[in-house]
Amino acid sequence: MSKIRSKNTKPELLVRRFLFSKGLRFRLHQPTLPGRPDIVLKKFNSIVLVNGCFWHGHDDCKYFSMPKSREDYWIPKIKNNILKDEEMTGKLRKLGWNVFTIWECQLKENKADKTLTALVDKILGSISH
Repeated sequence: MSKIRSKNTKPELLVRRFLFSKGLRFRLHQPTLPGRPDIVLKKFNSIVLVNGCFWHGHDDCKYFSMPKSREDYWIPKIKNNILKDEEMTGKLRKLGWNVFTIWECQLKENKADKTLTALVDKILGSISH
């Protein structure tokens, strides 16, 4: 478990590269915001959370299944992660941020381009004039 990274994961790097290639500039893991969100686009008042399907308990996802061993450890851990995600998202929205969540499974195979293009459209559409 010590080899599992919480920052600069492959899905996160993929999203960051795509956003940067579209001319969007951002800050990473902003310590002043609840939960230190992955990507903060201040100009668009938007936050992008890149979640791993296993660690964040993605419902109805083929990449998430509750481990059969050590259930006494894993079930509370993953449920706690889900609760923290909901709490953090709520706090960020209360502060006026637009919060977008990208799941690891949405960045697989031929889904990535469609997912990331839709994300950029949502971010650009979040500008209130």
